[in-house]
Formats: sequence, C-alpha cells, structure tokens
Amino acid sequence: MKNRYFIAWWNVENLFDVVTSAQRPEWLQKKLAKELKGWDETVLNRKIGNLSSVIRKMNNGNGPDILGVCEIENRSVLEKLRDALSPLGRDYGIVHFEMNDQRGIDVAFIYDRDIFVFGQSFSHVILKRTATRDLFQVNFTTHKNNDLILIGNHWPARSAGVLESEPYRIIAGETLSYWMERIAEIKGADVAVMVMGDFNDEPFSRSVREYARGVNSLKKVVYARSPRLYNLMWPLLAQGKGTYYYNNFPFVFDQIMLSKSLVKTTGKIKVRKDNNGNYPVQVEMIPEMVSGGRYPTPVAFGRPSKKSTFNPDGYSDHFPVSVVIEE
Repeated sequence: MKNRYFIAWWNVENLFDVVTSAQRPEWLQKKLAKELKGWDETVLNRKIGNLSSVIRKMNNGNGPDILGVCEIENRSVLEKLRDALSPLGRDYGIVHFEMNDQRGIDVAFIYDRDIFVFGQSFSHVILKRTATRDLFQVNFTTHKNNDLILIGNHWPARSAGVLESEPYRIIAGETLSYWMERIAEIKGADVAVMVMGDFNDEPFSRSVREYARGVNSLKKVVYARSPRLYNLMWPLLAQGKGTYYYNNFPFVFDQIMLSKSLVKTTGKIKVRKDNNGNYPVQVEMIPEMVSGGRYPTPVAFGRPSKKSTFNPDGYSDHFPVSVVIEE
C-alpha cells in the first residue's frame, strides 16, 4: 500500500513577534517601530489563532504532513504557531534559520516527526545589494529511507516596480538553478526535490521560466541533461485562479515545482495524479478566509499601524497551496 503525504506552502503575511521582542536586534527594532505600532501580545495571539484554524482544516482536517511558511519573524512565533496545532495530535518539528532580510522575515518548515526524519538544512544566500530572504533547503528522509528535499523560496518583492525589481528575482532564479545542479551532483540526478514558495512572479515570468527553469512540459523536465523543474501551477492560469490578489486581479505568485523523479513513472516518490492523469495542485480556499467580490480573494490580517487594512478577523493576503505525494 502506498503512503501518501500532504505537503503545503503558505505565505502567512507578516507574522511578527511582539514589539518588545528580545529576539529582535536593535537595528530592526528601529526599522520596524512605526510599522509594528500596536502589534502586541493580544494581536499576535489573534493572528496565530486565525492562521492555525486554517492549517488544522487542511488535509481533510488532519493537518499537513509538511508545511512550508514565509514571512515569519523568528523561531518564537513559529513555535507559537506549531503549538496552536496541538489539537491535531501530531508531533510537529520545526526547521528554521535566522536570515538577514531587511525586514527580519524568514522561511521555515513545520513537519511531522512521526513521518519524516530531518537530516540537514542549508540557507542559500541570494547575492543582492541589500539582503533578502535566503533559499532554504531542508533534506528529509521518509520511513522507507527515501530522500525528499524541499527548497522554500520567498523572492524579492515587486514594491519598487515590476520591471525595476525583476533583476533581483532573476538573481534568485539563477541561484535556485545553481543549487539544483549541486544537489544533482551530490545526491544523484533522480533525487526527489520539491521547490515551493512565494516567487513574487508568475509561472510565465522570465525569472521562473528561464532562470529557475520551471516549465510546463513534462518531457523537457524528464529528458533534460541538467535539472529543470515541472511547474504545477500553469492550469490555474487557464482557470483564472490566483494565490494572491492585487487591485482585484489574480496572480499566481505561490508555486510548487518538481524535479524529474517526482513526475517520472519510475520515481520512488511521485506526485499523486488525479483520475484524468494530471498532477493536481490545490489552492486551499478554506471558506472562512475567502472574501466575496469578483474573485474569491483571501482575507488579509494586516497590521494595527495601518488601520485602513487591519482586520483582526483576517488570516493572510495569500492563499495556501498544497500537493499530495505518494511513496
């Protein structure tokens, strides 16, 4: 009988620690003072409660087997989020690295220790004039002794303008491709690698398609001489769905991409196909976090310092995405 694992990713939208956090360095305290005005223990606990209520509903109410997250400030808030998942009865572990991002936000993973054995983690720096989030690689082993490597991404934002900021995301894409080459050299060409994250670009963007080498052709991935990634998100574009919305328009920023072993019929770990032979990726539109309007947009939480967008009943400005793999 095949084992099935539910793998999810979520940009949880500015999950900051309290304003007085001792874990925050002095330079960051000054930088975030205005942005985090009013962000106290009550607000943090409300945010944690809202996020955890969505996560607990994933995987038919069983919660994810692995959850990748971004926009978390430190291990402390990640532990609070993990602890809020205790009603699931799972033994969740954490893999986190304190990165040098200019806003102090990181990429991390929560995983079920009864299912996966943590091996190593690597924080791959993206060489940029001002620090941004690293690529975060985590090596797991399943109980059948198969390797599963996850790479979490949170690429530079578009806030400076789409074209003006594009070179930074191209750098991130090229960095990802470099490490895909190194992983294949060390672990073998058929190692299972799943790349996920908030790319702040879409599947058809140059940074993803040409530099990260994320494509929508299975043959280009399976028969490539050097690693390519199969991007699962292309069908969402045709369906008019998004994982993030701006000005009431959908963007597929949150993506999951696969190395060739995860789509080859001979792979020890494979992504589960649906009845039509497709590789389904799910945008987790949990009903309570979906607002009305032209599109089913996510209900953001925001920050008290910006009262026009602060909603203590909100969750995140991104939808989670998920996929099921089989072993």
